Amino acid sequence: MSKEIKYEVAYAELQAIVRKMENDELDIDQMAEQLKRAQELIKLCKDKLTKTDEEIKKILAQD
Repeated sequence: MSKEIKYEVAYAELQAIVRKMENDELDIDQMAEQLKRAQELIKLCKDKLTKTDEEIKKILAQD
């Protein structure tokens, strides 16, 4: 991913991919491509959540 996207945008895109997979809306070529994209989005979301959690812990530790 070349540019940073917001968590909410990444999560919404991930939900859309899951919905398409669940509804069999993707052909085999699209599925492989979308699965790769979903993996990228999961990593991005997980990284953002971890970073936010660490920041919150630092803030709370200051009190």
